[in-house]
Amino acid sequence: MSNTLKQVLTIAGSDSGGGAGIQADIKAMSANGVFAMSIITAITAQNTEEVTDVFELPPAIIASQLDAVFDDFEVAAVKTGMLSSAVVIEVVVKMLKQQNVMNLVVDPVMISKSGHSLLQPDAIEIVKTKLLPLALVVTPNVHEAQQLSGIAIASLADARRAAKVIHGFGCKHVLVKGGHLLNERATDLLYDGRFFNVLKGEFIETRHTHGTGCTFASALAAHLARGRSVLDSAQAAKSYVTEAIRHGLAIGHGQGPTDHFYFLER
Repeated sequence: MSNTLKQVLTIAGSDSGGGAGIQADIKAMSANGVFAMSIITAITAQNTEEVTDVFELPPAIIASQLDAVFDDFEVAAVKTGMLSSAVVIEVVVKMLKQQNVMNLVVDPVMISKSGHSLLQPDAIEIVKTKLLPLALVVTPNVHEAQQLSGIAIASLADARRAAKVIHGFGCKHVLVKGGHLLNERATDLLYDGRFFNVLKGEFIETRHTHGTGCTFASALAAHLARGRSVLDSAQAAKSYVTEAIRHGLAIGHGQGPTDHFYFLER
């Protein structure tokens, strides 16, 4: 049927606070017009203030979830988020290769906004050598781009150099999210190995930005699944996230979540 919703899979950790991780992914994908499916890699005890505990699921149940989804659904795109260890990454990479996934968005989640490590240090190398070569787009924030490239980033010129290093690991596109850390605030950089596209946006002064990285990558995957180009998908995802931030929710006592369904009448 031509009107069947495209099906998009997120492979990530669960956020008990509902603002980031799997929960944010499903909301963002749904809000951007696709049917969301999920593989949970880890359970986090988390709220708007902090991550207090992390339990990584056994590799066997992660593999079983992957088998169940790919056995039944037509997966148009995949987004990965929190893959907490080398063992988990190996399981995911093996399945993605078997399924020949083309529209893979890798959000290289390494640390929570509150500073809790979400990726074991020894897993960074396997991200570079095994996961990134499968990616159509990798979406690091400034901190993650610094970790992956080894380059300190304070400007767009720095981000360009880092993007070239990250692209060298084998991904097709690198999208460095500037956020509030670059001199050019709310400006992202998309690199395809030849050309750079600078994606400027409105910087919104708010503390309610919990889950923005997950939300952006999920929206990007949704638009790729619907047949848009990488550049068009990135621009659509950026516009969506900007509005979700603008309507950020003062929920909890820390950094509240964005409003994934800001366009719905309350």
